[in-house]
Amino acid sequence: MTPNELKLALSSGLLSFPLTDFDAQLRFEPRGYAARLEWLMPYGATVLFAAGGTGEFFSLEPSEFSQVVRTAADTCRGRVPIVAGAGGGTTLAIRYAQEAERNGAQGVLLLPHYLTEASQDGLVAHVEAVCRSVKIGVIVYNRGATRLTADSLARLAERCPNLIGFKDGLGDIERIVSIRQKLGDRFVYIGGMPTHEVYANAYKALGVPTYSSAVFNFIPRTAIEFYNAYASGDTATTSRLLNEFFLPYLEIRNKGEGYAVSIVKAGATVAGHSAGPVRPPLSDLKPAEVEQLTTLIRKLGSQ
Repeated sequence: MTPNELKLALSSGLLSFPLTDFDAQLRFEPRGYAARLEWLMPYGATVLFAAGGTGEFFSLEPSEFSQVVRTAADTCRGRVPIVAGAGGGTTLAIRYAQEAERNGAQGVLLLPHYLTEASQDGLVAHVEAVCRSVKIGVIVYNRGATRLTADSLARLAERCPNLIGFKDGLGDIERIVSIRQKLGDRFVYIGGMPTHEVYANAYKALGVPTYSSAVFNFIPRTAIEFYNAYASGDTATTSRLLNEFFLPYLEIRNKGEGYAVSIVKAGATVAGHSAGPVRPPLSDLKPAEVEQLTTLIRKLGSQ
């Protein structure tokens, strides 16, 4: 798949980040992960992201990362494109990107670098180095310490033909409008706020119609129902689902730090597709919170 073909796939429907399966000893469990992908694929996400944020990329060692990407690419080959996460300092991010390409991923999501703030010149050099290290498409993620400006992205667009996408997890409206106005259709623009369904309509007005859904991991039918209603302008359905599920879901998610991932793993367990526990430094939901989530999911009916 060429970078432009991946760009088209990214812009054509709902995206999602499958959980990474761990066993009780917190080891990667490839058979469960492959089964998860087989379960999710028929629901119709147009691209799946292996070892992304919801897939706990930050907790994977390099050898595990390679195994996760290879399992995803082999399982989904010819059916759904796989984009792999890559992150950390520049040298490590290049290694992850090259491993993703070697193991069959069609693209890379460049996650924020580690810990320290950086100048725009430094960020441009970092993204450019990763893009030049691979031939597959690259999407850059504005989140945390990565806060690229429109001017910086314009420089990168000129230098890096395989930089095809921009994902936003900052929620900075002024920055998004500036980027969208300056870059036009050069990139595919992806909404990446936690539980982005709550932000979807606002982002659509900003020219960012595509988004990734974390809840697709445990209520894929509802996630697709919401996306289809959102894409067709069916505000009655999106409003109903926001009130019935997403806003109460946020109340649970906001009870703990790092729960944006933990609650998705809990939801998968409730739905009968457990991916095991989260790895430290994340922590699992408390029993009372799991009970609240269970009640909320059951109200939706069969998933």
